Amino acid sequence: MLKIENLSAGYGSIRVLWGISFEIADGEIVAILGGNGAGKTTVVRALSGQIKASGGAISFNGENITGYSTRKILESGVVQVPEGRQLFIGMTVYENLELGAFNKEAKKHMKKNLEMVYEWFPKLKERSSQLAGTLSGGEQQMVAVARGVLSMPKLLILDEPSLGLAPNIVDQILQVAKAMARQGISVMLVEQDVHKALKTSDRGYVIENGNVVLQDTAHNLLNNDLVKKAYLGF
Repeated sequence: MLKIENLSAGYGSIRVLWGISFEIADGEIVAILGGNGAGKTTVVRALSGQIKASGGAISFNGENITGYSTRKILESGVVQVPEGRQLFIGMTVYENLELGAFNKEAKKHMKKNLEMVYEWFPKLKERSSQLAGTLSGGEQQMVAVARGVLSMPKLLILDEPSLGLAPNIVDQILQVAKAMARQGISVMLVEQDVHKALKTSDRGYVIENGNVVLQDTAHNLLNNDLVKKAYLGF
């Protein structure tokens, strides 16, 4: 579904990515791992059109989307759940979710998809008329993920979904990622919690200093001595 080849990108004269390549298949969960400053956020921004690639190519469903606008990338089915949630805090939970169904197809299926996300996140149904700004951090993250699902993505990018959340909330969100994959939605999981990410994913790529330094199945990466030493504290 997604194929990134020799992607280079950065900010002005500062280059962050140095020819990164990876791919994600239909219905697959792929973890993009690395510490602070490794280049994970830049990968997300280049993929979603927030910054322009300085080299390489991004293909989605066989179409070269390199250089596409953020809106055009979104309309093609690549949806990002941003780090920090980015909710409209003065609007209700329902109103925030409704904004996810922005295109014609998503609006058409909103009722069915809303029932699905309420089943995944029952608290959102209970709090549907509550202002998003009054929710806990974990509940706000649920709204952000549910809003992304209501866009009917083909690829959902979860950018640091565990940041600042209680472990039980993180586990619930990652279980929803698995449920999405079972329905054929591909998931790109950008995460610093390497253990939880690999327990959830099919495969993973480890980024350091803007380069992919390791790639393997999630099981093999969990048992890789370099990963254990650098990220798992073993």
